[in-house]
Amino acid sequence: MRAPNAQPQPVGGLARRLAHILTTRGIDPTSTPQGGPEPVPALLAAESRIPARYRGATADHPAVAAWVREIAAAGRPGPGGAPGIAQGRSLLIAGTTGTGKTHQAYGAVRSLIGAGVRLRWKAVTAADLYADLRPRPGHDGERELRDLARCPLLIIDDLGAAKYSEWTEEITMRLMNRRYNEMLPTLVTTNLGMADLRAHIGDRVASRLNEMADKVILDGPDRRRPHAAGRRHPAAATA
Repeated sequence: MRAPNAQPQPVGGLARRLAHILTTRGIDPTSTPQGGPEPVPALLAAESRIPARYRGATADHPAVAAWVREIAAAGRPGPGGAPGIAQGRSLLIAGTTGTGKTHQAYGAVRSLIGAGVRLRWKAVTAADLYADLRPRPGHDGERELRDLARCPLLIIDDLGAAKYSEWTEEITMRLMNRRYNEMLPTLVTTNLGMADLRAHIGDRVASRLNEMADKVILDGPDRRRPHAAGRRHPAAATA
């Protein structure tokens, strides 16, 4: 078990890329990212868009923390010198239900903003994505798809959980292909293993996701179950 104050360390190829980026910019790879201009107000503003359950989320998995540092280091300076997201690797967080995938995803957003990165981002579950883009009178789904494709950082939560159809596969392909071509960071979470995910989203999407994204596998028990048990047996929980 990691000590409470221990800093998560980058791992594998992600660590090597991160160290190279930081070194070429004259930054010590072992240093902690410094906050940019007024990170606290920016974080407070962002948290109004983060679901209440995840407003205290932290990106404490070593590989997720390394990805955050890499994206922050690669940002282009903008007004006032604060870095903004440009291009970068994507991240696929996989694991069974309740292992903390969504927690890590929102923790990554909070960490980037807390480090002073100017960040325009959007988060959506796969099910809501398809519901929002489904053709209906008075709704411009094509415009919304373009906006999602151009967003500097997009979180797609629970990919593979929505009902599959040829239409959902085509929508996913169009969205991911545009982000793949522009090399825009996309953070994807899924409950499925890679073989099952490929079967669900199709070979074309899976191939692009495999190339564009680093992969993090979360394991362990369902963290929600102890909380549910405590609500069912309050006396036992306080004993």
